Amino acid sequence: MKIYFAGSIRGGRDDRHIYASIIEELQKYGVVLTEHVADKNLTDQGEVEVTADYIFKRDVSWLKECDIVVSEVTTPSLGVGYEIGLAESIGKPIISLYREVSGKSLSAMISGNEKINVYKYKNIEDVKLIFRNYFNKI
Repeated sequence: MKIYFAGSIRGGRDDRHIYASIIEELQKYGVVLTEHVADKNLTDQGEVEVTADYIFKRDVSWLKECDIVVSEVTTPSLGVGYEIGLAESIGKPIISLYREVSGKSLSAMISGNEKINVYKYKNIEDVKLIFRNYFNKI
């Protein structure tokens, strides 16, 4: 299984360590095409060694290639929102993970979309259970 993981990069890197844990769990179910999202050296400036055009084309290609999109949507990100919208338009199954944090609300465009499987979680143990339940059904 090919998994596209989406998490905030230019929208903020505060959750990078959480992305790393999520990716580690996802690797139990398949190949994560976007491991770099958790890279500790990646800042909110993004991948500065390549062009925006390159990133866009690569990521669209990965989205078309993947079997499922898993997104962490606690930190709002235009890029993650775009990736989710594109994934929906091409018929990819989507899981969105949301951690309730004081002062942040999940966009109604995500929470109100019946085509997106939204799961609230508090810690990585919750994420492990979400993945076990989801991936064992498919």
